[in-house]
Amino acid sequence: MSTHYHVYILTNKNNSVLYTGITSNLSRRLDDHRNKTLHSFTARYNVSKLVYYEVFQTPYDAIAREKQIKGGSRKKKIALIEWVNPGWADLSDQLF
Repeated sequence: MSTHYHVYILTNKNNSVLYTGITSNLSRRLDDHRNKTLHSFTARYNVSKLVYYEVFQTPYDAIAREKQIKGGSRKKKIALIEWVNPGWADLSDQLF
């Protein structure tokens, strides 16, 4: 069985906060964010709407991409989201 790694961007209800993360189980991680089991940035700012994700075969590729996204400006992150998801829809429905 092959493991996939996801780099993802979450936002809040108003699309005003962006959070970039990496995981090997995106649906479980989204549940963590939504249930606020991770007492962290995402819980504090109610960040749980999935607006962007990419899938990678190796953790090394995923980590490199996460660093690239995190190193970019907010403007670049918004452009990336709008290129794939211009309406800023919650993409979590695509996963289930």
